[in-house]
Amino acid sequence: MCKLNLEVAEQLIKAAEKESKEIDVSMVISVLDDGGNLVATHRMDDAWLASIDIAPNKAWTSVALKMPTSSLEEAAVPNADLYGLNTTNDGRIVLFGGGFPLEKDGKVIGAVGVSGGAVAQDVQVAQAAVKAFENLEK
Repeated sequence: MCKLNLEVAEQLIKAAEKESKEIDVSMVISVLDDGGNLVATHRMDDAWLASIDIAPNKAWTSVALKMPTSSLEEAAVPNADLYGLNTTNDGRIVLFGGGFPLEKDGKVIGAVGVSGGAVAQDVQVAQAAVKAFENLEK
């Protein structure tokens, strides 16, 4: 099993930053371990200051709930089963795309969170990190 350490986080950040540069959007990219602890955060030049908080919270949401943040969008609207979920956990729960769990052998060992563009752009850049993670042991 791949251990999520700084070396791995740097590789994921590099892949995400490359994708971010290709779409010409500055991002903040965060990688957390399975306990929700920060392994690394990278803020590209001119990335939104708000994203410094949002990116790790997307990763935290993904590792805490073991799912992509985009999976929560419809379930957390008014009158849905998880309405109000974003008010729990000191407001750390993010209900829109850009956070993905990192899985090895069917177990979540961490997560990546990306913020700085439109939601679809955040998802695209985060998926580049997930793909890099999946290719580490191939």
